[in-house]
Amino acid sequence: MLAILIAHAVAALVAPPLVRVMGRNAFLPLALVPLASLGWVIGNWGTERTLHIAWAPGLSMNIDMRFDSLAAIMSALVLGIGALILLYCARYFTDDEPRLGIFAAEMVAFAGAMFGLVTSDNMLVLYTFWELTTVLSFLLVGHYAERASSRRAATQALLVTTAGGLAMLVGIIVLGQLVGSYNLSDVIAAAPSGWLAGVGVALVLVGALSKSAVVPLHFWLPGAMAAPTPVSAYLHAAAMVKAGIYLVARLAPAFADAAPWRPIVVTLGLASMLLAGWRAFRAFDLKLILAFGTVSQLGFLIALVGIGSREAALAGMAMVVAHAMFKACLFMVVGIVDHGAGTRDIRKLAHLGKRAPFLAAVAAVAAMSMGGLPVFIGFVGKEAALEAVQVTTLLSPWARIAVLTAIVAGSILTLAYSIRFVWGAFGRKQLKRPSPAVQNFHAAGPLLLFSPTVLAFGGLAAGLAAPWLDTLLSPYADTLPSTLDKPYHLALWHGVGLPLVLTAVVVGGGTALYFAHRAISRVKFERQLFGNADRMYDATLRFMDTVSIRLTGSTQRGSLPLTQGIILVTLVVLPTTLLLVFGPERDMAVRWWDSSVQFAAAAIIMCGALAATVMRNRLAGVLLVGLTGYGCGFLFALQGAPDLALTQFLVETLTLVIFVLVLRKLPAESRPEHVVGRKLPRALLGIAVGVAVTTIGVFATNARTADPIALLLPEAAYELGNGKNVVNVLLVDIRAWDTLGEISVLLVAATGVASLVFRTRRFGSAPRVSDAPAAQLDAMSSSTETTWLRGGDLIDPRHRSLVLEVTTRLVFPTMMVLSVYFFFAGHNAPGGGFAGGLIAGLALVLRYLAGGRYELGEAVPIDAGKILGLGLTFSAGTALVSLFLGAPPLSSATVEMTLPLLGDIKLVTALFFDLGVYLIVVGLVLDVLRSLGARLDAEIVGEKR
Repeated sequence: MLAILIAHAVAALVAPPLVRVMGRNAFLPLALVPLASLGWVIGNWGTERTLHIAWAPGLSMNIDMRFDSLAAIMSALVLGIGALILLYCARYFTDDEPRLGIFAAEMVAFAGAMFGLVTSDNMLVLYTFWELTTVLSFLLVGHYAERASSRRAATQALLVTTAGGLAMLVGIIVLGQLVGSYNLSDVIAAAPSGWLAGVGVALVLVGALSKSAVVPLHFWLPGAMAAPTPVSAYLHAAAMVKAGIYLVARLAPAFADAAPWRPIVVTLGLASMLLAGWRAFRAFDLKLILAFGTVSQLGFLIALVGIGSREAALAGMAMVVAHAMFKACLFMVVGIVDHGAGTRDIRKLAHLGKRAPFLAAVAAVAAMSMGGLPVFIGFVGKEAALEAVQVTTLLSPWARIAVLTAIVAGSILTLAYSIRFVWGAFGRKQLKRPSPAVQNFHAAGPLLLFSPTVLAFGGLAAGLAAPWLDTLLSPYADTLPSTLDKPYHLALWHGVGLPLVLTAVVVGGGTALYFAHRAISRVKFERQLFGNADRMYDATLRFMDTVSIRLTGSTQRGSLPLTQGIILVTLVVLPTTLLLVFGPERDMAVRWWDSSVQFAAAAIIMCGALAATVMRNRLAGVLLVGLTGYGCGFLFALQGAPDLALTQFLVETLTLVIFVLVLRKLPAESRPEHVVGRKLPRALLGIAVGVAVTTIGVFATNARTADPIALLLPEAAYELGNGKNVVNVLLVDIRAWDTLGEISVLLVAATGVASLVFRTRRFGSAPRVSDAPAAQLDAMSSSTETTWLRGGDLIDPRHRSLVLEVTTRLVFPTMMVLSVYFFFAGHNAPGGGFAGGLIAGLALVLRYLAGGRYELGEAVPIDAGKILGLGLTFSAGTALVSLFLGAPPLSSATVEMTLPLLGDIKLVTALFFDLGVYLIVVGLVLDVLRSLGARLDAEIVGEKR
């Protein structure tokens, strides 16, 4: 199973270059990948295979896969029809088709993702493949990105199926937590009960119904017909839309008797069958007839596999196979008609059957299976469905009658639009000569006809070989309870009974309805019976846009003080109100300080904070704010946290430098007319925030009933992370996922700031001495004086400081050595990649202050963006390194070795994660210096870059 997934991933990677070399013929070797995978499926049919790879057990994200009877059925459809579709693509497209290589990669990747979906035992891994199919569907539907209709259809499919997928994820978490395992096999074996389990099942069904386009979430599928025909034939007939059917079938043995199950599945499924069948009967576009027919048939399938009996499950699987074959075939036929005639409108097609008799025969054979006529697999499945509903005891008598009536009515519609499809595409239409579109029709080649021919006559062969097909489908059906003493089996003839009588009613009613379609088409329906779901979707989006605009307009008016005030008021009001209403009734013990030194430091912090609120001079205000930060660092040091204290001091120093760089472009003092609001309310708000945060902290500490987890961290850091510095091990091992997210946000913030400053050109390194104006370079070359820093010669002599330059020459190497020391020592002593990066950044700040903007380029002649990207690569790459060395992702794996001269060496992979943090901090500082420093310097002196 894993080899199949890897093979499809590799094929997707090589598809673009292969298409560049071979053109459309590249689809031929690509088709061998799902075809060979199908050989594995056939070879292992009837066996049960499992695969377990421990990946992230703490997150229940082990890679667990399971190949059983249901997975075999779905895999055969996904891979077999996938191979035929890729063969079809080899002649459907031309060599000049835009983005054909990317299209080929997406199609092959989709086949692999669907195989992963139907073989995943871990529900979280299943959800990952589920959303991967959603993303690939979005890309494939939007293949013609230059068309507004394709973009809208792709977005609509993405929003609907993603929303359903998110609901399903919540349901998966509910069921997984109730069972204590996220494996489907465990959930089915020990199905939970109760109202919460019912909620979880209902949420999972929302995802399944949205994926399989069941009412009321059906409207995205007809819109997705904007995709190329191979996409419609594969994703929207044989593969993606079957994902919801598969999930319902997988969960039916455990949850068919759950309270929300049958009312949702059976009711909505049959409603889809009727409503979409009626829409298909009234459509004129061949592709839309098949699209609404697909929605109708999917509703029928959902209802069958959701009833929960052995007979219904067997009928459902037979219809799944039948539907995949005839619907994929008919979509490919429509693609051939569209290519040859240039239209899909049945009103513009006449006498096409005479021009393309073999194509007409293929379409007729597939349509007869779709209409449920003897002796096709569609007939076998429909007969089994009628029998299953008739004999089941899982439905009340009145419910059985209602379900049988709905199936018969839906089947009548199905036969009617099947006849209309064939006659509309290939009939004469009472015209004596071919229509203009048919006159220009060019015949399809043998390779283009091969795939639909195989599927059409495959449906005929499957019907004739119904008993053999029964042996393949029955193992899954046997997992559900039977309501018969003697098991039901698929066959062409079961004798005269109610199913055969109802089939006769369907044939007669469908034929009569077709002949009445002209009279029906003359009836003008001013509005649809249940409204237009597509318009409801548009109305929902407009409503959400309106709400978001009004909410944003009322809370974010472009005023930074107002925005901050709203956030802080919410922070004060909401938590404190909840604490007062729902807080525990207990005495709150508060320990104000441990020593008088702490009290003195706190007093200094409060004085600095109060002074900052009344200070008009901006620089003085920044220094006072920095004083509060240094005071916090001093308190950290008093509490025995040197690592936090060191980081706090370094961050405050760097922040002060950044503030000073920005203040150069601002007036020294704030003008009274520029002050927004009064100082007293803002000071009171600041005090309220402090009181609220302190109150929450007091409640949190007094709510503790168990020993704090911090007592276990030193031992865990050494045993699990191979380090004595608890803070650093937390950052690079135990909480490495959080750190990876935080440094990613840091990278985005740095890029955003630089992009705001560099409005026209974001990338590039800091300017070097060679980039200076020619006049300055000439003056520099004529100077015979020795300088410590090359960039210093380009600074106005009035602004140069010899002491600062000499000091920088001495201190810069020392700071860099200290930075490297902190980096390597941080795993066992105060320091780490963050602290080391900050010291290196401060060293760059010092060199910039001494030598100017050109010296910054001399110090680091590398684009800051590349440093940031390299750092993120190191940090994220550690996950793979740890995995290959047998450790969980982003955790420490230890490699011990003995080297000459150095002796025994113990290397921890977390060092490379820390290296990424180090590089990101250095890159961030460099980005800030070149944007808020070098860029502003250039503007100050009037240079144009």
